[in-house]
Amino acid sequence: MSSIRYILQAKGHSYIWSVKPDDSVFEALRIMADKDVGALMVMDGEKLVGIISERDYARKVILFGKTSKDTAVKEIMSKQVIRIHAGQTTEEAMDLMNKNHIRHLPVMDEDDTLVGVISISDVLRDIIYRQREEIKHFSESIIK
Repeated sequence: MSSIRYILQAKGHSYIWSVKPDDSVFEALRIMADKDVGALMVMDGEKLVGIISERDYARKVILFGKTSKDTAVKEIMSKQVIRIHAGQTTEEAMDLMNKNHIRHLPVMDEDDTLVGVISISDVLRDIIYRQREEIKHFSESIIK
C-alpha cells in the first residue's frame, strides 16, 4: 500500500495554493485559472478554515445571481473540510473522496498542519502505477 506522503513526494512539489476568507471569489477564480487547479485552500494565517472549489462557485454564486467580484470566499467556501493525514494510505484517500463526493483532500501532518493537497488524479495515478508494477512483477515471475 502506498501512503499519501509518497504521493506528495512523487508530485515533486508541495505547492499549496490558497486564499484568505475575505478575498473575493473573483480573486480565487483568477488563482485557480492561473495555477490550473480546481480548488484552493482557505487559510486564516496558518490555519485551514475551508476550501473553495469550482463547484462552490457554480452552485453558490452563479445559481444565486451573485457576482464573483462582490462575494467573499468565506460566503461560499466549504467549512467542513474533509482531511487526510500524510501517513494514511491511497486506498483511504480514495474511500474518503468517493464517500464524500470530493476531488481534493488537504493533507495534514502529525501536528495537524497543512502540508499539501492531493487530487483524485493524484490518487488514481498512484493506484494505476502500483497495479502496473504488480502486473509486471507477476508476469516476470510466470516467465521465469
